[in-house]
Amino acid sequence: MSAFRTLDDVDVKGKRVLLRVDLNVPMESGRVTDATRIERIAPTIAEIAGKGGKVVILAHFGRPKGPDPKDSLKPVAEETARILKRPVAFATECIGPVAETAVAEMKNGDVLCLENTRFHKGEEKNDPAFVEALAKLGDLWVNDAFSAAHRAHASTEGLGRKLPAYAGRTMQAELEALSKALEAPQRPVAAIVGGAKVSTKLELLGNLVAKVNVLMIGGGMANTFLLAQGKNVGKSLAERDLAGTAREILAKAKVANCEVVLPVDAIVAQKFEANAPSRSVSVDAVGPDDMILDIGPRSIEHAVSVLARIKTLVWNGPFGAFEMEPFDTGTIEVAEAAAERTAAGHLVSVAGGGDTVAALNAAGAADRFTYVSTAGGAFLEWMEGKALPGVEVLRVK
Repeated sequence: MSAFRTLDDVDVKGKRVLLRVDLNVPMESGRVTDATRIERIAPTIAEIAGKGGKVVILAHFGRPKGPDPKDSLKPVAEETARILKRPVAFATECIGPVAETAVAEMKNGDVLCLENTRFHKGEEKNDPAFVEALAKLGDLWVNDAFSAAHRAHASTEGLGRKLPAYAGRTMQAELEALSKALEAPQRPVAAIVGGAKVSTKLELLGNLVAKVNVLMIGGGMANTFLLAQGKNVGKSLAERDLAGTAREILAKAKVANCEVVLPVDAIVAQKFEANAPSRSVSVDAVGPDDMILDIGPRSIEHAVSVLARIKTLVWNGPFGAFEMEPFDTGTIEVAEAAAERTAAGHLVSVAGGGDTVAALNAAGAADRFTYVSTAGGAFLEWMEGKALPGVEVLRVK
């Protein structure tokens, strides 16, 4: 991990550590309903506190236009204390006298959560005065929020230019997993790209055809590629105006010697609803009223056979409408095959993006993948080959 500075490179004892984390968790009636993100960052907090550092948590929540009680981090700080099994103090401000007093009163090993950084316009503008006000509160900055690393905000990037900067353990794990998958992977490498639209993943597809040996395309976006090949997709979700772009991507893949795998059969229905009457048809036999809602058995078999001959897999997006039975079969069966090969030591598997995480959890496969990223936009931008501001600032110069 020599490309980035980590907690291994610093003695935190007695230091005020500004720790940027992702606490943007789902809430209902003032209660956290999914604590996955808090669980991910707990080891970093515990390690810094355990080594005698003063942990000052920085995070955003929601998209407030200014101070707003419904976007306060107070209930999230309480949930963090419950998960950590140690007290987490809370300051009602993230800069100024209230925050400064709270930090000044900390003892070694204490944990303090500051109020939502986005209550200040200076956060998203990466305003130097706001960065300065935050920097006053710490001796060093640790970024453990990969999911916000694609944004050059004050607490995600600006602080890294002002204070000594290090990657937290979650960030470190993410960077190690991603470089294993795309920077220096064991070959052959395959990517699965699914989801609804080609338009949201054009840059991703363009970057991947130059980097991977096999590209498997699923979800609604596969329909656009089938359309580009002159096949009838009935009433399926497809971006008809992007058929030309899909053909260009296929041509690029050919030049790069990247094998593109598209569905050869599909599960179709005439209604998009759970347990709607459905049938399996060849992609050459989709009727005018049919909607393609999942890949068919031969396509599943083909995808599984690809997994049997590759060493590294990167996955973003489901194969079908996985939220509804029976259209979850393709995603679940391929996920299970990838999880089995990973558990047996034959495959490095890295997956990310909201839908993908939900699909792998539904398949009961997530905990058997090498790494599952909870980051959406940042994971996608990394796969697109973009430099992420919150990561670049951690590089060893």
